[in-house]
Amino acid sequence: MNHKERMLANLPYKAWMDGLPDEHLENMKLIYEYNNLPPQEKEKKDQLIRQILGKTKGWINIEQPFHCDYGYNIEVGENFFANYNLVILDVARVRIGDNVQMGPNVAIYTAGHPIHPDSRNSGYEYGIDITIGDNVWIGGNTCIMPGVTIGRNAVIGAGSVVIKDIPDNAIAVGNPCRVVRFITEEDRDFYYKDRKFDVDDYK
Repeated sequence: MNHKERMLANLPYKAWMDGLPDEHLENMKLIYEYNNLPPQEKEKKDQLIRQILGKTKGWINIEQPFHCDYGYNIEVGENFFANYNLVILDVARVRIGDNVQMGPNVAIYTAGHPIHPDSRNSGYEYGIDITIGDNVWIGGNTCIMPGVTIGRNAVIGAGSVVIKDIPDNAIAVGNPCRVVRFITEEDRDFYYKDRKFDVDDYK
């Protein structure tokens, strides 16, 4: 098993081996082009992001700037929106479901390094897959750490550091991120805290 295969298998690997730097450089060229497109070039922006990401379907909008390591390890579903400065360290797979929204400065880190300095200084690093379910909203300045799964319909509050799995239908916030309550049918009629919708076409 070479080091690229080890990386994709969530095993310790060395990032400068077996063609990985060349793949990273090719992706960096595409990222540079994407981030420097004029705002009116929407078709080119859409074309490039689909070239960068490994798997897409339906509508996508990732605001510039956007950064990732390889791109081909990222899978996004229908109706995906990410605000400014999304960073995805995709040395392992990142699977994002349908109808996911992300605030600015969200960071998704599959990558990590050993804790012990001798092990870390050996040059080995690792990546562990991250999964984000359908209908998830991730608040700005959130960090999602290696190996995490965020369940369907979850809401992650701004500024959270997600180090453990979050269940379906949960509202979770904090550092470390913890579930504060679950979404109920009563939440349907409110758009912000105790403020009710004044229109009828939201249901």
